[in-house]
Amino acid sequence: MRLVRLTDQDRPEIRFVFEGQEVTARAGDTLLTAILAGDGGFLRTSEFGDGPRAGFCLMGACQDCRVFVEGQGRVRACTTPCAPGLRVRRA
Repeated sequence: MRLVRLTDQDRPEIRFVFEGQEVTARAGDTLLTAILAGDGGFLRTSEFGDGPRAGFCLMGACQDCRVFVEGQGRVRACTTPCAPGLRVRRA
């Protein structure tokens, strides 16, 4: 699954690291938006099926989009704003 940004192209770009690769996001993006719109493409693989997962509720009510952020621990990617220089990895 890959999201494609159709609007908000004028917001400033910010960069962070996901799984060792630099990702470009837009100011105001959540980690989930930036990861799905970037080359990372997914958060984890399903333990019940054979495909990648992108999150479930997308509003902070479940645990499906948890990632590790250096210095912050485990966070929900769907409610955590991107910030320049963050180092993020899959949970």
